[in-house]
Amino acid sequence: MKNESAPLSLGTEKIGKLLMQYAIPAIIAMTASSLYNITDSIFIGHGVGPLALSGLAITFPLMNLAAAFGTLVGVGASTLLSIRMGQKDYETANHILGNVFVLNLIMGILFSVAVLLFLNPVLHFFGAGEETLAYAHDFMVIILCGNVVTHMYFGLNALLRSAGSPQKAMMGTIYTVLINLVLNPLFIFGFHWGIRGSAFATIISQIIVLVWQMHLFNDKTHFIHWKKGIYRLKKKIVADSLSIGMAPFLLNAASCLIVILINRQLIRHGGDLAVGAYGIVNRIAFLFIMIVIGLNQGMQPIAGYNYGANLPDRVKDVLKKSILYATLIMTAGFAIVELFPHAVAGIFTTEEQLVGIAVPGLRWVFAIYPLIGFQMVSSAYFQSIGKPGKSIILAMTRQVLILIPFLLIFPNFWGITGVWASMCISDALSVILAAMLLYNELKTKNKRI
Repeated sequence: MKNESAPLSLGTEKIGKLLMQYAIPAIIAMTASSLYNITDSIFIGHGVGPLALSGLAITFPLMNLAAAFGTLVGVGASTLLSIRMGQKDYETANHILGNVFVLNLIMGILFSVAVLLFLNPVLHFFGAGEETLAYAHDFMVIILCGNVVTHMYFGLNALLRSAGSPQKAMMGTIYTVLINLVLNPLFIFGFHWGIRGSAFATIISQIIVLVWQMHLFNDKTHFIHWKKGIYRLKKKIVADSLSIGMAPFLLNAASCLIVILINRQLIRHGGDLAVGAYGIVNRIAFLFIMIVIGLNQGMQPIAGYNYGANLPDRVKDVLKKSILYATLIMTAGFAIVELFPHAVAGIFTTEEQLVGIAVPGLRWVFAIYPLIGFQMVSSAYFQSIGKPGKSIILAMTRQVLILIPFLLIFPNFWGITGVWASMCISDALSVILAAMLLYNELKTKNKRI
């Protein structure tokens, strides 16, 4: 933020160089975050068992819902912080830091208490059976007890990025992964704590990095730092943060609903192991999705700046390059999964029945992946040029209007295959919708971007 020439380079530097400069740190952070989840599943699958993987998959909706409340505060406040920093209003920026701390404390505690009071009924509603309930319960009790830490960790990391320290935000994510990689096998295989060991590893790694983050914000020479008087909630800061964060909150909440429906349909048509298979498919799918999200995070400031500067050729250039790179990333995922599905599923478990269920799921879900990168970049592009409505339309149409009816209908005819096919076909239709919206946008604006 201290380098005044940095924003100007967005309108003059070569697009390819800019995209790499902005996207690579974000890609590294997103990949590390995805690996964070994958390693949990691998250690649980091999160290506890296939039913533990199913129990873990049952918790996905709760994890998504917790993340939704986290983004409600974190995404909104970090965006607000960027605006105030740009206006050099450092007093308000410091109050945003204090308000984020208090809001995460309040929301983290309220969410944990509310869910812990009704944990078993909630898990049953999500699809937990007699054999998987104990695993899901043991994992979520520890995660919920540390939920305040999780909210604070993600919230402060978002503020670090917005306060001009994207490299430190990236390192925060990487540190949690590395610590988790050490603690997970120690707790599961060494101490024999089972699925609880994985939950403890997750929370402890976040506690360690949270302490480091709080130390960073203790630097009195930085524009944004801890000080007296910033912790009293201010109505405007709270209202603006929550209104900005509402869109990602709704998207995460919709994801929660979708995962619940998928789990219930898999339980109905395939039993507990089918849910474990979805856990495997979900982890691998999100690895490549998170990489593209990182690419999008690098693309957005470049597209937004040049759109605002009325430099249409540069906007189109970054859009084209981002679509190309995203397509290459997703095509790589498609090739790996379609060529070696048994090896991919085997990373998580040696249970042949579980692998046998996961393999067709992987093939179905990844069948349309070479086109998904285009859809994701298109959605991010609409956000970057100040048209989040179209981005929300793309996400909500795919998740609610298309996927939910398919999930309710297809499994009645094709069982588990109907669940996998629902995801694949809804992705294909969302690609068509994205192409229509993007074509219309570019045609309408032409060179008047």
